[in-house]
Amino acid sequence: MNIVIGSDHAGYHLKQELTHWLRAAGHQVDDIGSHTPDPVDFPDIAHAVCSKVRVDALLRGILVCGTGVGAVIAANKINGIRAAVCHDVHSAHQGVEHDDVNVMCVGAQIVGPWLARDLIDAFLQARFVQDEDFVRRVEKLNRLEQQN
Repeated sequence: MNIVIGSDHAGYHLKQELTHWLRAAGHQVDDIGSHTPDPVDFPDIAHAVCSKVRVDALLRGILVCGTGVGAVIAANKINGIRAAVCHDVHSAHQGVEHDDVNVMCVGAQIVGPWLARDLIDAFLQARFVQDEDFVRRVEKLNRLEQQN
């Protein structure tokens, strides 16, 4: 799968580990940064990741910050992005299956590498369920974006 990943300084070390793991698993990974543990603003990283995801429906995005909260707020400001903070496996796959989530945010200060790998596996393996109710709700989310 094609993945774009990014982090701020708080998520840098976990992102580095996850990027190596994803590539070893055979995924195509575009690491947009941060490329050092020096301070960087999470909205800039979220914008860079989400700008790529919004133009490629087959691309999944992963954002790593301290808690995942700042990243998800920034990501959801961008039209075409449906981001979720995932710190449990159920949310990681159900967000995709029911809400067509295309960017997963993870908190490096909340989860360790082993759980982050499980979360990403669940996120990447999940597919949006073309159930009438789920499709209708995602269409309503898309209309909400147009009202801003």
